[in-house]
Amino acid sequence: MKRVKRRYLALQVECEGMPAEREFIDAVWAAVTNLYGEVGASLTGLALIDFDLERKVAVLRVSLVALSMLRASLATITSIAGKEAAVHVLGVSGTLKALYTHTQ
Repeated sequence: MKRVKRRYLALQVECEGMPAEREFIDAVWAAVTNLYGEVGASLTGLALIDFDLERKVAVLRVSLVALSMLRASLATITSIAGKEAAVHVLGVSGTLKALYTHTQ
């Protein structure tokens, strides 16, 4: 069986007031589901790794085959929990160590 390759994304969240972790991940899942449907969303293997409220930075894990799908979905996020928001990709890496060193 072939191993699943993953990528980690560092994201900058710009929002009026910082949303809770659950509100953020729900907005990401909703964006992916709206753009690609439930089958497409299930292919992403999406997971929230880190959520820093002070720096407004989130780290997501996604499968390599769905990386472009996730990036396109993040661009469609205009609100989180009813507040205007935007999500920008700061960096993408194959390991958390490299991601944190490049985005610090």
